[in-house]
Amino acid sequence: MVYLFLADGFEETEALATVDLLRRAGVDICTVSISECEYVTGSHGVTVKSDCLFSTKDFADADMLVLPGGMPGTKNLGEHAGLCALLKQFNADGKYLAAICAAPSVLGKLGILEGKQATCYPGFEQALGDSFIGGVLVESKNIITAKGPGVAFDFALAIISLLKGEAVAAEVADAAII
Repeated sequence: MVYLFLADGFEETEALATVDLLRRAGVDICTVSISECEYVTGSHGVTVKSDCLFSTKDFADADMLVLPGGMPGTKNLGEHAGLCALLKQFNADGKYLAAICAAPSVLGKLGILEGKQATCYPGFEQALGDSFIGGVLVESKNIITAKGPGVAFDFALAIISLLKGEAVAAEVADAAII
């Protein structure tokens, strides 16, 4: 199971393209509101209904946690104590994490990127410290990071490739990117 976390101000393209492509690949993915409201509004005014609330899940069945970027969505994710503790525990256990755009800064501030390489949206490099190497997509140990909304499909396909294999990722890409 993959969980994608939504906070008010999330980047719609990064979240929704990722959910769409993973579902096309047959990946079980659940959108999680970090607030006590199932409706979450993105940074461009698009409101979506999450599949569940953070407070109602234990995440024991999770294979991967995904953070979309956007502002102030990224800031809101980074201020959620429960999510930050969960991210740290997942990293300590070597489980998969993925973050795009500004969201890798959350991982950087938590020390999760130490000893790894990552990328992010321009302007957030400092939060990644020595882990920042740039580029559009970086896979390093248990973490996938991507630059921003323009590479949301690449980000989702990298997750699919990791979880379902390159053949499934290629099938999804062929069907979705005509």
